[in-house]
Amino acid sequence: MSPTRDYPGLMSFFSRKFGSKKNEPDSGTGSRQARAETVSHLKEFVSTRSGCEAFIEPQTRVTQTTMVVVAGTGEWTRRRVPDQDAARKVASQLGIPAFDVNLSGYPSRMREWNQRKKR
Repeated sequence: MSPTRDYPGLMSFFSRKFGSKKNEPDSGTGSRQARAETVSHLKEFVSTRSGCEAFIEPQTRVTQTTMVVVAGTGEWTRRRVPDQDAARKVASQLGIPAFDVNLSGYPSRMREWNQRKKR
């Protein structure tokens, strides 16, 4: 007995729930377009600011993996990434060091920049 023959909607359920590589979306956060926009944004950020470093935030129950890029001034930007390996690859392509935020914490310049912007 084949599970798909006995339960015809089973495979489509799993594809919708967990994704399917052949059904990659054309729009949304997981799309090629969204990935290209993320990389473009990070390239622009890094190319117009000095002293940038990447801090990788692991996936939680409510958020997916994210990468925070912090400039030497403390200015920062955060973008979603597929996983930690992808974040490290992007950081490498950008020519900036990458750190696991759980091990390193956030740089003090980021907190200082946030405080200056609150005033």
